[in-house]
Amino acid sequence: MNALVGIDLDQKPASYVATIEARLPSGTLRVTRTIVVKPKIFPTRTLTVSPDFVNPPESERLRIERDSAFLRGIFAASPPRRLWTRAFVPPVPDPANSRFGTRSIFNGERRNPHGGADFASPLGRPVKAPAGGRIVGARELFFTGNVVIIDHGLGMFSLLAHLSRIDVKEGDEVQGGEVVGLVGATGRVTGAHLHWALTISGARIDPVSALALLGKPD
Repeated sequence: MNALVGIDLDQKPASYVATIEARLPSGTLRVTRTIVVKPKIFPTRTLTVSPDFVNPPESERLRIERDSAFLRGIFAASPPRRLWTRAFVPPVPDPANSRFGTRSIFNGERRNPHGGADFASPLGRPVKAPAGGRIVGARELFFTGNVVIIDHGLGMFSLLAHLSRIDVKEGDEVQGGEVVGLVGATGRVTGAHLHWALTISGARIDPVSALALLGKPD
């Protein structure tokens, strides 16, 4: 039996006991494994963006709170079944140029670590769904700009941010490889690129590593 376990970016180094349950025709199978989380030092990046995206004005507070509530609602509900049927595919053909977990300094101020991967894609590049699922977010949010969020089932979500155009709507069903929008430079950015964040049961994981695990072999 194989299981995919998300270990969050800020999980403290230690040994953890994980119990995995699988419901089979013959009954419930339980497997217990020990997972060892090792220390890791992440690099730091320094970026300059519009001051409003570092210390938002009071006029944007209500909008930011609404965005946060919207995201919490999305990530709190996911069907208990897998919605993808094929191997994961890269959302763009370009390489990742900003590593997962990088500590970010915006305009001289420390902010949350980078919870996804950035891809050096040109403006207007088609962005593909990394895997099948249901569109649960397709709108503009303050920090991410135009964003598409895909629920892959089993608590796994892809967030594709900073798009110049959204080509799907909330409630749509998509297959892996289907175009969901175009690369842009909306939200808190320094230029055009694609930001792909992947979470499993609320844990932020490296999408590039997940792609290597869940994608097609070379």
